[in-house]
Amino acid sequence: MIRTMSLTFSVLLSLSGVAMAAEPIEGNWKTESGATAAITSCGGAFCVTLKTGEYAGKQIGKLSGKGKEYTGEITDPEDDKTYEGSGSVNGNSLKMKGCVLKIFCKSQTWTRL
Repeated sequence: MIRTMSLTFSVLLSLSGVAMAAEPIEGNWKTESGATAAITSCGGAFCVTLKTGEYAGKQIGKLSGKGKEYTGEITDPEDDKTYEGSGSVNGNSLKMKGCVLKIFCKSQTWTRL
C-alpha cells in the first residue's frame, strides 16, 4: 500500500512539472511595431488578431500547438502575404517567425502585456 501511494505521489509530482513547463500563448502581446496583438483560442487553434495600430482588427495568424512551441500561418499585414509561421513562448517573450520555403525567414520578439 505504501509503495502504491509513493508511486502515485511520484507520478503526480512529475505530471505537475510537465504542467508547469507549459507556457500559454494566449493573451495580449506588444509587437515590435508597438501594436497590441491578442492571441485567443479559435476552433482548436490560436488566432492572432491585431487590436491596436494601423491594422487593428485584422487577423494576422493562426497557430496550433501546446507547451512552448506553436506552428501555423502568419500574415504580414503590410503586404497581406501569408507565410509558414511559428511561435515560441519563453516566459513573457514570444518569438514569432515567418518563413518562405523554410529558408528565408524573418522573426520578431513580442512582449506579454
